[in-house]
Amino acid sequence: MDHSYKHAITTQTYSTLIKTAGKNLQHVCHGLSRESGWWNDPKTGAPIDPKTPFLVPAKLMLCVTELSEACEGDRKGLPDDKLPHRPMLEVELADAIIRCFDLGGALGFDVGGAIAEKLAFNAQRADHKPENRAQAGGKAY
Repeated sequence: MDHSYKHAITTQTYSTLIKTAGKNLQHVCHGLSRESGWWNDPKTGAPIDPKTPFLVPAKLMLCVTELSEACEGDRKGLPDDKLPHRPMLEVELADAIIRCFDLGGALGFDVGGAIAEKLAFNAQRADHKPENRAQAGGKAY
């Protein structure tokens, strides 16, 4: 994979691109989820408050479920059952991201901005540098 993009644009430019893409993804993922009724009580149709007790943990576990399905798809080398032209791993990763952006949107977070800031932070971390990871006791993964 070509990683030359890192050198082709400035840190500020890719930070802006990530923030904008994240904002757009969050808007779309949460909007479609809301339109599909995932933020309404299935029995009454009433809107569900994102601050309802235990709702955030339940939504987070749905993200975990998607990642578990991704792992299973990778472990067995399966194509996706709904998009068979794609590997299950790829589609389940997409599902996990969709669920994360949906939850972020419901809670009014700026997930794209957090991603951009976290990437910039990680780029400066000594324990993320290849030479430090190669040392005894360094992060192997």
